[in-house]
Amino acid sequence: MAIPFYKEIRIGAYLLKQKLMGRKHYPLVLMLEPLFRCNLACAGCGKIDYPAPILNRRMTPQECWDAAEECGAPMVAIPGGEPLIHKEIGEIVKGLVARKKFVSLCTNALLLEKKLDLFEPSPYLFFSVHLDGLQGHHDKSVCQEGVFDKAVSAIKAAKARGFTVNVNATIFDGHAAEDIAAFLDFTKELGVGVSISPGYAYERAPDQQHFLARKKTKELFRKIFALGKGKGWNFMHSGLFLDFLAGNQEYHCTPWGMPTRNIFGWQKPCYLLGEGYAKTFKELIETTDWDSYGTGRYEKCANCMAHCGYEPTAAHAMISNPFQGLKVALRGIKTEGEMAPEISLENQRPAEYVFSRHVESELSAIEKSKAGAEKTASAA
Repeated sequence: MAIPFYKEIRIGAYLLKQKLMGRKHYPLVLMLEPLFRCNLACAGCGKIDYPAPILNRRMTPQECWDAAEECGAPMVAIPGGEPLIHKEIGEIVKGLVARKKFVSLCTNALLLEKKLDLFEPSPYLFFSVHLDGLQGHHDKSVCQEGVFDKAVSAIKAAKARGFTVNVNATIFDGHAAEDIAAFLDFTKELGVGVSISPGYAYERAPDQQHFLARKKTKELFRKIFALGKGKGWNFMHSGLFLDFLAGNQEYHCTPWGMPTRNIFGWQKPCYLLGEGYAKTFKELIETTDWDSYGTGRYEKCANCMAHCGYEPTAAHAMISNPFQGLKVALRGIKTEGEMAPEISLENQRPAEYVFSRHVESELSAIEKSKAGAEKTASAA
């Protein structure tokens, strides 16, 4: 696992403190989305399907810093959209680093080389570059040729400047285990760690045909890990999360482990599902019906095995039962034999489709704000 030792110590101490204090709902990583707009339109993405007035919205640096302080998580991941489009992204990151938050700036890297001067190398900052596979596969995934080469060039440039860089890969159905193994070999040669996760079936994603079901996910990752035995791939995950992907752990997700703050507010219930918004983090934690979400409880969650829901579960399991984590570390990921029992879907509630309602509400708020500003300006 390619996580710096000092970072492991600080996060481990944070988790232990939460356990000793008896807290159930605590954050591990703040998912901070300062904008939704992107310079790509990936087929599997459901994050950018908004009208222009919403795509033009931005969180201010102060709003970003306040969210980090309010949430209290030791890590802040900045996805999007494409964060490097934000004109104040350098200031946002600088302020988070000054607050000693571990910052993962997630980017497709199209603008990274051009924007490197906005940042300073720091043990609290690393770039997480989106790569879904080798050249042909990645460019097809992001629906644009040449993106892979630009991303690799940016990774090399950032590393040469002293920045820490890893890559994040989203895995979809139809991606052969052998090709994924070759990609992981490539990342090792490139000298970067890897965050890897099965894609979540966004209801608004243009391509709905290639999301993995849970059984296929487990079978695929078993094949990948079997091909990787002895290769020393640098995964940016806990061993227990990887063991879960291979079907060896029966976990329920921890949606509050990676809470999301975006231009709408605090998103209920998680980074992948937007079914309501709270004005404060406290309101998010106290008013969300957490027991109504997750695999076996809600149809939209049926096939989810994404890291944002299950990495916090694995982290909590490691603190609660360190011998389990040690066992996986010593034996490696099991790639043969019986899998852990699957969660039954018999009693899950049907999906609710609320995207349009949230969009209409936000557009109405934008129009009211615009009208108020124009009235104030005319009165002056």
